[in-house]
Amino acid sequence: MNDRISPKGQLVLAGQYGSPYTLKMRAVLRYRRIPFQWMLRDSKWDDLPTPPVPIIPVIAYPNADPTSEDKYGDITVDSSPQIMRLETEYEGRSVVPPDPALALIDWLIEDYGDEWTTKAMYHYRWAYEADIDKAGKLLPLSSNLQMGSDQAQQSYEYIVDRQIGRRELVGSTELNQPIIEGSYVRLLDILQELTSSQDFFLGNRPGRGDFGIYGQLTQLVQWDPTSAAVAVDRAPKVSNWVSRVDDLSWLPVDEADWCSLEDLPAATRKLLSEIGATYAPFMVANAQALMSGADEVVCEINGDTYRQGPFAYQAKCLHWLREQYVDLSDADRERVDSVLDRTGCEQLFT
Repeated sequence: MNDRISPKGQLVLAGQYGSPYTLKMRAVLRYRRIPFQWMLRDSKWDDLPTPPVPIIPVIAYPNADPTSEDKYGDITVDSSPQIMRLETEYEGRSVVPPDPALALIDWLIEDYGDEWTTKAMYHYRWAYEADIDKAGKLLPLSSNLQMGSDQAQQSYEYIVDRQIGRRELVGSTELNQPIIEGSYVRLLDILQELTSSQDFFLGNRPGRGDFGIYGQLTQLVQWDPTSAAVAVDRAPKVSNWVSRVDDLSWLPVDEADWCSLEDLPAATRKLLSEIGATYAPFMVANAQALMSGADEVVCEINGDTYRQGPFAYQAKCLHWLREQYVDLSDADRERVDSVLDRTGCEQLFT
């Protein structure tokens, strides 16, 4: 059963090499051995219909109607819902633990990667000159290698101006710099410790959380020069871990490879405390700011004041996480509460 794939036709995954969420989903598909076609978004090969929201990655399903001339059926975006839809459609090599309580912890780790670690990815790429220059030169070429020098220069100026102008929106400011960079360094330390004894956060097989953090680290550890230099110097095992997670189709797995909630690795418990000190206060303050109509999110992170504008999507993420928590049985909720006790993550569910 672990290797069986439902015969539903080949998916198309469209995205870019510089997109952490694209590489996250590509790694999930590879690990699960789900057949797919890779497509560079916005390239000359991209024939996908317009997605519901203009973000990447896009997963396009084959048209199930044999009488239709349309090549594609459903067009989906947003990596977390994409992962969960795949869980309902393809059997074997699941990235969701069968224990609902452990699955909630996995979801929490994934969302930390998607919604907090992404701040470090954006910050390092667009706050340092070497990183800005590399991104401005290379990112536009991903969709068009035949781009001429004049167009390349125009694209460079456009993307650099646009992305630097968005730094404050995602929290990459001078005030927040020590918070964001400190959090990145601590994540490296935690993963360096984890990989000294095992390969994944929840046992000997990857979950959603591993792929969520992996996606951001594809850029931080292997692409952007400033953050990559930090990783090589401080956590060389993490650089290798990212290379491995890129394609885990070879990895043999079994249901017994999940750890129990009560026997989480010490490094995973440290990660939960890091999540409780950073992601958790930000997510709660962001939701409160949106509810009150405030134009700024203000919270304390490790004794420092963090500020940025409110972000509606991240409030949705917190709402979905809380729904999952509420849906647990009383016994499983107590188990989760016990694991999260004194980590700082408790505030997410109170």
